Amino acid sequence: MPLTLQLKKMSHADKLRALEAIWSDLAKNEGRFESPGWHGDALQEAQRLVKAGKAKFSDWDEAKARLRRKAAKVA
Repeated sequence: MPLTLQLKKMSHADKLRALEAIWSDLAKNEGRFESPGWHGDALQEAQRLVKAGKAKFSDWDEAKARLRRKAAKVA
């Protein structure tokens, strides 16, 4: 079923409400979904790096800025 949202016409608050509604609906059935295999591998690798003292951490503002820069390069 195709769904079209007029994102450019939606306010920021409307977009957040839409996200909340979608997330709430998905959460009702979370037991039906399995994490992809790579997710467990990524978590194990992160644990290994932490134990080895090689993990790198960023505060949330730094992480958001880094992700936005990466997304801008892709767009």
